[in-house]
Amino acid sequence: MHILVLGGTTEARRLAELLVAAEPAARVTSSLAGRVSSPRLPPGEVRVGGFGGADGLAAWLRTHEVDVLIDATHPFAETISFNAAAAAAQTHVPLLALRRPGWTAADGDRWHPVGSLAGAAQALPALGERIFLTTGRLGLAAFAALDAQWFLTRSVDAPEAPHPARMEVLLERGPFTLDGERDLIRRHRIDVLVTKDSGGAATAPKLTAAREAGIPVVVVRRPPVPEGVPVAGTPEAAAAWLAGHRLRN
Repeated sequence: MHILVLGGTTEARRLAELLVAAEPAARVTSSLAGRVSSPRLPPGEVRVGGFGGADGLAAWLRTHEVDVLIDATHPFAETISFNAAAAAAQTHVPLLALRRPGWTAADGDRWHPVGSLAGAAQALPALGERIFLTTGRLGLAAFAALDAQWFLTRSVDAPEAPHPARMEVLLERGPFTLDGERDLIRRHRIDVLVTKDSGGAATAPKLTAAREAGIPVVVVRRPPVPEGVPVAGTPEAAAAWLAGHRLRN
């Protein structure tokens, strides 16, 4: 059996570990987008780079005789997820989406849900002037026109233009601690947090720190999983789905 995992997330690495350990006779290939200069590599085979859209992915599935496709990309990697659904439909390869659950607001949270990064940028002038922007380096262009706000951003690799003119960059990789997030908000006098609803524990402490500080949080809602694609919430659930699939087939 050849399993292709569209990865780049903590959950994808964990899934590859589970599959390599549980299915020693299977071929497990993880595909990384190549957007991070020094990614943490999972066990098994690894390929880096795009496929050339849905048709390119479908051709790769056929050429490499993939039996199961698992989309374990970031919850906001909308393009590759829809390409995966289209390629799976073309090739009749079973597809599963692995998605960590989104965050849920707690008592005391001042969340402002928006549908896009552009919507987040539109909301900021009414909310504050010193922004902790945690939406990733590839989305900074949406905030480039905001001159009255100062931004603190955090990413693994340095961002490229376009981006806000008044911006300080922290080159860091999670997970992040609650004490660290509290100190960051206090030191930089942050009055608004902007985040995507990525879910997971690695970056969740910023939400607690924002709640304690009483500052508003602009939350970009995640895009939906393509219609008809089954979803697993954890790597363990994805591995169990795969085991069940093998029994059924």
